[in-house]
This record gives sequence, structure tokens and C-alpha cells, in this order.
Amino acid sequence: MAHWRAHVNTVNAPVALRHWLTGGGSLTAKLKAHSTAFRVQKLHQDPALCLADEAQAIGLHRSSRVVEREVLLRCDGVPVVFGHTVVPTTATASDWPAFSALGEKSLGSTLFGDPQVHRGVLEFARLRATHPLAMRACAAAGIVLGEGEMLYARRCLYRRHHGVLLVTEVFLPQVLDLVPGGVKIELKKAA
Repeated sequence: MAHWRAHVNTVNAPVALRHWLTGGGSLTAKLKAHSTAFRVQKLHQDPALCLADEAQAIGLHRSSRVVEREVLLRCDGVPVVFGHTVVPTTATASDWPAFSALGEKSLGSTLFGDPQVHRGVLEFARLRATHPLAMRACAAAGIVLGEGEMLYARRCLYRRHHGVLLVTEVFLPQVLDLVPGGVKIELKKAA
């Protein structure tokens, strides 16, 4: 189980990663600004059992069935963020009208484009390699964490009408390689 914190300083994230963890607005927009080709790769969207800490966050008394969506956000073909969203099965189509039809569209652009959506506060966590979301993120991205390495994540609860939706974003190490505009400039050493 992850320990979710209200302030990024409590998870001791590397300075270079704080920009990604704490930035306001849409993560999708930020990733697009740091790449020449952005893509949402849908991994699945199916009924599932939520994690215990997710149940608490979405107002359930225990782990229960939810609709779970998992994606990889890719910049220039490289996976940089693992997205994990849970919606209680009690949510109606009027609560989240576009959720079931997202496909490979960005959930973020849907949420930030809807004036009826209310965004909660960000929470932050370090995920050990044995945490279920870290294991799923690594498997989807084809990466292996070294001994003692962790992934950093943030999550946020969104509300629309009577529905809630919890979005968790797990930042993969490759996100630190992104530069504004998606173009890396190689500096040559003087001879």
C-alpha cells in the first residue's frame, strides 16, 4: 500500500521530477509541449477490483468492483507516464459521459475541457517495485527497476455531478529525458 501525501516535499522526489509532479493544468498538454509526437496507448478498460487506498479515496468502505482504465502516455514513441484511472460502478453515463468511449483519446483533455468537472487536490507517493501499480507500469513499459529504486506518482480525485473518478499518474524514468519542444540539442566538445 502506498502512503499518499498532500505535499510533494514529503516524498523526496528528485528536483528534476518535481516539475512533472506538481505542474498545474493538463499533463497531456505539458507532454505534448515536450515532444513532437504524443500518443495515448490504451492498455485496457475493464471491470476490476480497486486497491484498498483507492477505495478509501473514492468513498468505498473496502476494495470493490470499479471500471479501471490503464494507459501509457508516449512521447516520440517512448513511454513516459503510466496512467491508471478508477471509476466506481455506481457512476452513471451522465456523470462521466465520455469515459466509456475514450479509446486512445486523452482523459486529461476531456477532464480539463469540461466546466462541470471539479478537480481535487494532488496527492503524491513513492511506489516501491513491489507495489501493484509500479509492477503494472514497469511491465507495460518494459522497464526493470533496480534494487531500492522507486517510481513517483501523483493522483487526483475528480468530481462531476454525483460521480467521482480517481486518476493516478506514475512517472517513468524516461520522463526526465524530455525537453521543451521535443528536440534534444547535442553539444559537441571543443577539440
